[in-house]
Amino acid sequence: MFDLLKKTDLGVKRSKETWFGKIANVFNRSSFGDEVWEELEELLVSSDVGVETTSKLLSKVKQRVKTDKLSEVSQIREALKEEMVSLLSVPSSKSSTSCHSERSGESPQVILVVGVNGSGKTTSIAKLAYDLTSQGKRVILAAADTFRAAAIEQLEHWGEKVGAEVIAHQPGGDPGAVAYDAVQAGYSRHTQAVIIDTAGRLHTKFNLMEELKKIKRVVAKNDASAPHQVLLVMDATTGQNGLAQAKHFTEAVDVTDIFLAKLDGTARGGIIFAICNQLNIPISYIGTGEKLQDMAPFDAEVFVNAIFS
Repeated sequence: MFDLLKKTDLGVKRSKETWFGKIANVFNRSSFGDEVWEELEELLVSSDVGVETTSKLLSKVKQRVKTDKLSEVSQIREALKEEMVSLLSVPSSKSSTSCHSERSGESPQVILVVGVNGSGKTTSIAKLAYDLTSQGKRVILAAADTFRAAAIEQLEHWGEKVGAEVIAHQPGGDPGAVAYDAVQAGYSRHTQAVIIDTAGRLHTKFNLMEELKKIKRVVAKNDASAPHQVLLVMDATTGQNGLAQAKHFTEAVDVTDIFLAKLDGTARGGIIFAICNQLNIPISYIGTGEKLQDMAPFDAEVFVNAIFS
């Protein structure tokens, strides 16, 4: 638990030093009038929480102030924290199974990872693989981003570094065939997880989404319940711009959860609230630095306490 607290604290360091630090300071006032509510609203929007999500969040807090007759500034602060935790606590999809879950029998956990190029997708895959291999689990990585030769080389580099086998074909090959071979290898070699890297950019957005749907169908040939997790990697530094991209992926392949990468690289960590509110998909992991171990399972309460501490 201490490690989770430490990593989360590092992940929100820049956000806390800027916008969330200012939000916390709002509650150092002796009273809480209309002008303070307006200031709080402005700070939340500026931290990338977004207009829609800020409005929803503050409406709930104001309702609690009225209903519970909260008059102390400290009480309003706690009400805001509790509503933030509630907003971030999106229930997991029934079809989603965390990569930390144990699967029965010889069936590997199949994780399909999607996201735009440059989002930190391949590095996030390496962090997931490292986390699993560190627990003594056998992992296969599938280099299904065949449209970019450097992507295959990058995954092979990470595979060697984390001790995971990489299944790859020639650049320009069929991504579905790579995914299929990787899952087959996962069964035959009794691995605990198969993590599939995918393309983040093709000639048109339509082609990309159709390719991802095809990979998902191919993976299901081995196991009708696969992929057991469709993990969308989002770049926290892109802010509100990343939400539109994320919606395309969720519509195409039924994303089950999110890996929010590069959280440590943004001063506007409020995007995490907008993601949960607008996409209604749980955040499972956050990227907290550049090293392989710089990843933490996402915990809403730990996150909110970290930004207010």
